[in-house]
Amino acid sequence: MDYRPTPDTPRAAFLAGLRDTIPLLVGAAPFGIVFGALGVSNGLSAGATMGFSLFVFGGASQAIASGLVKAGADMTIIILATLMVNLRHALYSATLAPYVKGLGQKWLLPLGFWLTDETFVITVKYYQEHADSPHKHWYQLASSLAMYINWNACTLLGLLIGTAIPDMRQWGAVAMTVTFIGMVVPLLQTRPMVLAGIAAALSAVLLQGLPNLLWLMVASLIGVAVGVLAEKARPLDR
Repeated sequence: MDYRPTPDTPRAAFLAGLRDTIPLLVGAAPFGIVFGALGVSNGLSAGATMGFSLFVFGGASQAIASGLVKAGADMTIIILATLMVNLRHALYSATLAPYVKGLGQKWLLPLGFWLTDETFVITVKYYQEHADSPHKHWYQLASSLAMYINWNACTLLGLLIGTAIPDMRQWGAVAMTVTFIGMVVPLLQTRPMVLAGIAAALSAVLLQGLPNLLWLMVASLIGVAVGVLAEKARPLDR
């Protein structure tokens, strides 16, 4: 018999969010430690490094911004580069909007700030399965808080001991790659989703030469475009 509580209360939804996020914390931890270790080496103070994780809370954008700081880039360049990397969150927001449209700003603002790739992946699946639950946003809150606390704790750990661990940058990259593959593959359940995933993956490999991680954004847009076209073509296949 399954004794796990059903998501009929805020507490049950919150606990479900914590439970489902635990595996993702393991994958994000090395990346957080890497940023903590590299922040200072890129010219940031310990306070600035922690400030990035506390107030920016975006792994890829933090890494890019700290690298640009080290290179002496203009503030405008730093802002534009991080904006490009985070444009994918506009797609995330559009996907989640129908499920949270009844919430007030006191919910939408923190949920928007704390939204990460990992939280988006498990939350959208949960929302689809519990679309009628009035407490489903508590699931996203739990996942968001877990990711936020974990990320900042790992950044602090990286500041303290990260530089003593050899090849930490490589370990962080491997961990994040494996984590993202594990999150995305189970969601590829329809033909448009599969085609979108394949198109994005191939584009990412072929466009690696683009500067400032532009390949990431371009590959994402190509994947979205292929998915949309495949979805529109579905009725013709029947």
